[in-house]
Amino acid sequence: MPVQLLPETPSQTAGPYVHIGLALEAAGNAPRPQEICSEMARPGAPGEHILLMGHVYDRNGQLIRDAFLEFWQANHEGVYDSAYDLEKPFNGFGRTATTDAGEWTIKTLKPGSVKTPSGVPMAAHINVALFARGINIHLQTRLYFDDEPEANALDPVLNLIEQPHRRASLIAKRCTVEGQLAYRFDIHVQGEAETVFFDF
Repeated sequence: MPVQLLPETPSQTAGPYVHIGLALEAAGNAPRPQEICSEMARPGAPGEHILLMGHVYDRNGQLIRDAFLEFWQANHEGVYDSAYDLEKPFNGFGRTATTDAGEWTIKTLKPGSVKTPSGVPMAAHINVALFARGINIHLQTRLYFDDEPEANALDPVLNLIEQPHRRASLIAKRCTVEGQLAYRFDIHVQGEAETVFFDF
């Protein structure tokens, strides 16, 4: 009997419901008792505590107010931990969403340097996945830090970007928010200031 192959299921956009299911507070709903949330690092977690913040823009420079972002990173020693546990003071995976004001925030630690499989050190970075209405397959990018210029200049992934001026779209800007160290990272989905996205 011949094998019958089924057609590939089409991708679907995140739609307006991603906040309702995965970012309850952004949707105005009460959070569940156990939730992957925007507080990746709680008080007591070792390392340098930072606040990440930013906006997401469309090609016309308009704010995308229903975007959803996921973050995955190493700890302050450059070690990834795949086991998510709400009892731990730090988890290397978190989620957040843009609010009605168009801004997202997440509390985490500044990561340490990670090495490639061949042993080449990478600059401190955080992996970011972006979901939004109208995006069939989520976009993947990286966030680097502007106070790590020497490491950034040698980073093997940043150096894959053939147009050097576009590397700046992956660099978060250091600032202070109410006395806390923070970094601003705005994402441009399209347009002249488009953020570099990766296919990995």
